[in-house]
Amino acid sequence: MPTERAAMTRHLTTFATLLALITVTYYSSLWADQTAVLFEIPDRPNPLASPLATPGGTITLSGIQPKSFNGYLDNFRSTQEVFDLLYESLLSSDPLTADFTPGLAKSWHVSADKKTFTFHIDPTAIWSDGQPVTANDVLWTFNAIMDPANETGPHKVALGVFTPPEVIDPHTIRFTARQAHWRNLMAAGGFAILPSHIFRDKDFNTINFEFPVVSGPYHFAEMRENSSLRLERRPDWWGRTRKANHHIFNFQTINYRFFNDQDNAFEAMKKGDIDLYAVYTARIWANELRGPRFDNNWIIKRRIRNHSPIGFQGFAMNMRRPPFDDLRVRKALAHLLDRETLNSTLMFNAYFLHRSYYEDLYDSQTTCTNTLLNFNPNLAASLLADAGWLPNPKTGLLEKSGRNLTINFLTRDASTDRFLAIYSEALKKVGITLVINRKDFAAWMRDMDAFNFDMTWCSYGGGIFRDPEYMWHSTEADRPAGNNITGFKNKNVDAWIEEQKQEFDIQKRNTILRHIDSTLAATIPYILLWNIDTTRLLYWDKFGMPDTVLSKYGGEGSAIVYWWYDPDSAADLKEAINDNLPLPARPLEVNFDQLFTTPHRLPKTR
Repeated sequence: MPTERAAMTRHLTTFATLLALITVTYYSSLWADQTAVLFEIPDRPNPLASPLATPGGTITLSGIQPKSFNGYLDNFRSTQEVFDLLYESLLSSDPLTADFTPGLAKSWHVSADKKTFTFHIDPTAIWSDGQPVTANDVLWTFNAIMDPANETGPHKVALGVFTPPEVIDPHTIRFTARQAHWRNLMAAGGFAILPSHIFRDKDFNTINFEFPVVSGPYHFAEMRENSSLRLERRPDWWGRTRKANHHIFNFQTINYRFFNDQDNAFEAMKKGDIDLYAVYTARIWANELRGPRFDNNWIIKRRIRNHSPIGFQGFAMNMRRPPFDDLRVRKALAHLLDRETLNSTLMFNAYFLHRSYYEDLYDSQTTCTNTLLNFNPNLAASLLADAGWLPNPKTGLLEKSGRNLTINFLTRDASTDRFLAIYSEALKKVGITLVINRKDFAAWMRDMDAFNFDMTWCSYGGGIFRDPEYMWHSTEADRPAGNNITGFKNKNVDAWIEEQKQEFDIQKRNTILRHIDSTLAATIPYILLWNIDTTRLLYWDKFGMPDTVLSKYGGEGSAIVYWWYDPDSAADLKEAINDNLPLPARPLEVNFDQLFTTPHRLPKTR
């Protein structure tokens, strides 16, 4: 959903989650070693899981009805969140160090040339129908993703470097890459495995809302179209015997209620129909958290600072069609968006203005030299005139070759109206007409998958280890349902992407990414907007949670993993509401590093 802050959209795959969480220490040791390596990681308790956590109870969250809950057919954050609760990958990751840990695979072997990866599936791993998870399930899932007939979009990118996996025996599978790439182990070990005996006779593109057999900690219980989804905790989840999974995934029931509008979700939250709400709107955070619910601490307000990577958001322009194929027009449109005024008047100066697509690449030692495109109508008019767009003397509207400069803005959320209204006025003053084309989420997604738009508002999550191929390589510009939605193509960027594939030094990769970022900023596929580096949460005070509230790298979705329903707190809340009494306040500011001291072995990202 387009918002003032870029939501932590897990828009690539389960693999993308893993991709964002692998440590440089791991890579430095693995890739410097010229011998084959067998990894057998001891089963240890999760350091963030509270021993006080108990199973049971319900949490209700808000979301948008996606076109599918199949994480391979839909890239929306809520879809991936649900999909990850149903299905598992061969590898997982440590929540603090982000090293690889066992998932469905109990151990794995990496060849000396770093091109062959052999996984040994845990023999205790079983599907919810009691059938074992096998190497054939892995092979079938791989083939389904790579099948050209299946609409698996960007998921084909990372796996496309491999030949079809080789089944060694029922619990052993081997991946061989055609070329070395720093992400290959993550790619082979990080995609969710589906049960071949359930889905092999189905049209993969129709596997959307029925998942009768799963391997993960939850299963589908009930879905009401455009209304709600209910997941139930599995008491027989095979992974629950592992120490690493003790005291996590505690809720008996996870409910999602679907809303097409953030304001409606917020109103539901105030009524008690939603338990947890991430605030992506400065107006709500600054002005609307008043009244007995908030003053009496029945609803808790927290602002969490952790190591969650920063993504980006902006107005995407479809460079496949005129006038967006002209850099002068794109630059003019950027100079007509008064971000500074929008931030001060509508968002209480709560955000920083983007000048980069990879904000985490820069710090006090490495400054960003990208130009910040400020509001400048005179420069915009000059650029448009240079591009051949001149005002009609009678109407004042810009024309070129007898055609007016009209932009159709595809949107799916009424909360964008106040921003677009201001932008529309600025465009109107120079002779550009902005037409708002609002659709529901499903229709918006269909248009996006087909690249059927002029301009739209998009937000993307970030990652510690960034892979630019999915969004910026020319080969992705024409892939249906892909992430290169702007149709960006640049030979220099393609060359840099190819160069970084075989660069295993994270700092050298980041240097290459800065070159890419500089080119993106100069090319302007998006009119960059604004962002924030904290997560703002509201929740009814009836839950237990770690002191850090969220995980080290996670957004609000990590509450599903680490929180639990606390009957005593729920009883206190009910009594306080009935008697109109206050509950104890909680600290507003939560800083992960102050509450959980641990060596931070990843590259500095802020």
